[in-house]
Amino acid sequence: MRPDRKRVVSLVPSLTEAVAVSAPGLLVGVTDWCTHPAPELAGVARIGGTKNPDVRAIAELRPDLVIANEEENRAPDLARLRAAGVEVLVSEVRGLPQALRELDRVLVGALGLARPGWLADAESAWARVEPDAEWRAFVPIWRRPWMVLGRDTFAGDLLARLGVRNVYAGHAERYPKVAVAELAAAGCDLVVLPDEPYRFTAEDGPEAFLGLPAALVSGRHLTWYGPSLAQAPAVLSRALREAG
Repeated sequence: MRPDRKRVVSLVPSLTEAVAVSAPGLLVGVTDWCTHPAPELAGVARIGGTKNPDVRAIAELRPDLVIANEEENRAPDLARLRAAGVEVLVSEVRGLPQALRELDRVLVGALGLARPGWLADAESAWARVEPDAEWRAFVPIWRRPWMVLGRDTFAGDLLARLGVRNVYAGHAERYPKVAVAELAAAGCDLVVLPDEPYRFTAEDGPEAFLGLPAALVSGRHLTWYGPSLAQAPAVLSRALREAG
C-alpha cells in the first residue's frame, strides 16, 4: 500500500466493496448505499448518499483520498471537496473493459495494493462467457416514470455479452424515459428487471408487461463493478435462462 494513502473515503458502493475486500481497514468513510461487505463496513463512518454526501463530515475524516465516479456523484460536491483540500479520484465506467481498467487504476495505481485475485477471477469469468441464447429485450431501471437502459452503459455491456440485445441501446440518451405502452409494444422476447436502483420484484414490475417473460436479476451483479464481477456471468445467465 502507498504510505500516503492510509485513509480512504469511497462515494461509490462498487468501489467501496472493491477496496474493503482488497484492503480491510483502509476505508474511514462510505455512503449510506455502501452495503457490501457488511462485516468490514460495520465500524466505518457513514457520510450521506452518493448524490448528497456530507462534504464537511468527509473533510473532518481527514482522508488521504476520496474515490468517486463521474456518473454516481455530482461534480459540485467533488469540487467542494477539492476546495477543502481533499484529493479526489474520479472513475468512469461505461463498459466491462473500462471497469476492469478503472479497478486496476484505483486499487493498484492509486492505493498501491497488490492486484487482487478476485480481479483476475473476474477477467477469466467474463472471458469464458458464451451466450446460451439471444433475446431482444428492454431493461427498466425505474418506474414512475419508467426509465430504461439506453446507450453506453456498463449494465448494458454486461447483458450484451450474455446475449441480450437491448432495443434501446441506440437511443440518444443513456437512461431514457419511455412510456410503458411503448415498452410493451416494442416487440421484445424478454424484459430484464434488476432489483436496483429500483427494487423490481415478482410482484412489482412484471404485471406491467403481461405475456412477456420477465428475468428478475440481481442489481448488484448487473450494475456493480467489483468482486461481484467474478460471479456475475453465472448469476445473470441463470436468471436469463430461467426467464427465457
